[in-house]
Amino acid sequence: MDLATSTLWWILAGVLVAVELLTGSFYLLMLAIGAAAGALAAHAGVELPTQTVIAALVGGVATAAWHLKRARNPRSAPAESNRDVNLDIGQSVQVTGWLPDGTARVHYRGAMWTAQHVGPGPARTGAHVIASVSGNQLGLVPADVATQA
Repeated sequence: MDLATSTLWWILAGVLVAVELLTGSFYLLMLAIGAAAGALAAHAGVELPTQTVIAALVGGVATAAWHLKRARNPRSAPAESNRDVNLDIGQSVQVTGWLPDGTARVHYRGAMWTAQHVGPGPARTGAHVIASVSGNQLGLVPADVATQA
């Protein structure tokens, strides 16, 4: 059984996609694009050394482009403090007093929650904004500090 060079390129592209699915490394998809370019070059009748150069160039450029795109777009905030994930972030609560252990009990969404001061400066009473949610504990920032940010 003699496989055509283009078939070997397509198999390589498929293996790279499969490994990407197992590992989650998006860069492997860029290399699979390079392998597909090598396969297309083989279909066009280009010699093997040129196919390899084309695959390397396309895969390398795609990888570099993806790396630059990721570098320009910062990652999103962690889920515990990301408003896109948790709609409680940014909501207001009232703190009537802080306990000696640095926590407070606040009424929010019809229930009592444990809250912790995560803002700058000392903990104080009054209006606060939810900055994070970790399990059943709210991270609070004073409302006047939250509006400045």
